[in-house]
Amino acid sequence: MKTSNPPENPIGVFDSGVGGLSVLREIRHELPGEDLLYVADSAHAPYGDKPRQMIESRSIAIVEFLLSQHAKAIVVACNTATGAAVETLRARFSVPIVAMEPAVKPAAKGTKSGVIGVLATGGTLGSDNFVKLHERFGAEVNILVQACPGLVEQVEAGDLSSDKTRALIKKYLEPLLAQQADTIVLGCTHYPFLAPFIQEIAGPSVVIIDPAAAVARELRRRLANAGLLSVESRAGTERFWTSAKPDKAQPVISQLWKVDIKVSSLPNLV
Repeated sequence: MKTSNPPENPIGVFDSGVGGLSVLREIRHELPGEDLLYVADSAHAPYGDKPRQMIESRSIAIVEFLLSQHAKAIVVACNTATGAAVETLRARFSVPIVAMEPAVKPAAKGTKSGVIGVLATGGTLGSDNFVKLHERFGAEVNILVQACPGLVEQVEAGDLSSDKTRALIKKYLEPLLAQQADTIVLGCTHYPFLAPFIQEIAGPSVVIIDPAAAVARELRRRLANAGLLSVESRAGTERFWTSAKPDKAQPVISQLWKVDIKVSSLPNLV
């Protein structure tokens, strides 16, 4: 799909739900003058247990929607959607597309024990992208993987610190720590909202890696190379859509974004 792409146009960001707000936060920090569009596909979250074809079709439809809102670039703020759909998206659309992947490379470089742990959804861990990452770095370090069913749902509900949430984190983290993992990769964009409790359980000597800031820097680089950085000196704006009921999504998105915002209903895409 060819689009007119002036630098003053917004950046489109999407995730299976609210987790990509952790990426949006870093984009806003890195690019304070850019207008941002965010789609939370919360009616279909989590993507981690969904068929690849469904994730791919949702991703295509959401990108088409963001382009209809004049997005000049797309950020796939979801590791599972990256694994299932990013190659198709890049083949189909002409705008710059920046995507997530678990930060295995910096974890492998930084570990002192030679053991790293990856917390992610089953969909991410089973993707071709992650298999390639594991093959590339698995010879250098011991990569322990841990699927975390239930954690996405806790963040989607805005339940970041209950006993149930802490128990799930402990259940998934302790086996990795018992095998001497000294670096934990957050392989799902929902998990940074749980990072304080992950760090608390892991202890101060364990490094927690969130790739969101690196994604924001890569977005800046891609926009600069394409001549698409906004020249406006004003503060950028944000607009939010959800495929869930807006009155349910609004309190959670406002809680995570730390600003009381308006959430619009995403049109029926597919």
